Amino acid sequence: MHELLKRYGTGLTGAFVLLTAFWLLILLILPNLTMFESSFRPYLPVVDVGGPKDVYSLNNYAQILGNNVDVSLFGLTFPMPVRVKVFLLTIFWSAAVTVITFILAYPLAYYLAKVVSPKSVPTLFLLLFVPLWVSEVLRSFAWWIILSLKGPLNAVLTAVGLIDHDIRWIAGFSPVIIGLVYTYVLFMLFPLYNAMQSLDSNQIEAAEDLGSPWWRTHLRVILPHSKPGIASGAVMVFMLSAGSLLVPSLLGSTTSGWFTQTIQGIMMESSDWNTGAAFAFMLLFACTMFVSLMMRVFGVKLSDIAK
Repeated sequence: MHELLKRYGTGLTGAFVLLTAFWLLILLILPNLTMFESSFRPYLPVVDVGGPKDVYSLNNYAQILGNNVDVSLFGLTFPMPVRVKVFLLTIFWSAAVTVITFILAYPLAYYLAKVVSPKSVPTLFLLLFVPLWVSEVLRSFAWWIILSLKGPLNAVLTAVGLIDHDIRWIAGFSPVIIGLVYTYVLFMLFPLYNAMQSLDSNQIEAAEDLGSPWWRTHLRVILPHSKPGIASGAVMVFMLSAGSLLVPSLLGSTTSGWFTQTIQGIMMESSDWNTGAAFAFMLLFACTMFVSLMMRVFGVKLSDIAK
């Protein structure tokens, strides 16, 4: 605060503080507190709201346990509530998207930070930013066209002789994963780039001069230094993937339900905002646990991620 006052003066610093407080209180804290309070209240007709039936309970959260389906895992078949299955699959595939984006973004971030000429970096970043100029709806719909049964992907693979019949790509979770990775890979790339850019190149040269192979240099020098960037990217990609609604809706199939679609159906189609709020906070809790896990695994603090 002292540095802000010294740099911007009292008036501008006060404006920054007020705008930040407004954003946190009005647009974040109060809406979430309202939803949290609603998640414990029953879905009632308007005339019964505030009456004897309007009491706090965990019934909305318990609705996730209804309607069992058979689930096969490691050769074993057992019943599981369908909403629990969707919830767990959403968490699992969001984590998978996070890992895939890291695998794709890490070498590119290293190339941009330590290999390519600094004069070329702005041009390369511009090329990376171009897809973001197109809305997420159009980008997702473009992938739907590419992966469709009679789409360009099947046409190209057939033309080069790799396949002899059209493949139904839009089935299961594969198209959703492709769409999420494409949409959010830059959210992993930029934190990694910022972390690697701050690494002194002399440390890499010293490791190479001492005979360290490239893989050990990355494992012992670059990766440890990049921990804050990895944690920050993992948190953003996971939370954005788990909370995504547009991509699963456009690229998903009947066998690839996303938990956000369940929440939307309860809130919009059933108009049961109380149960929808309960399910939304379950997802928020899972994301919070993932953030805590990433901080513990990489040994970073929340202030390191915020950078």
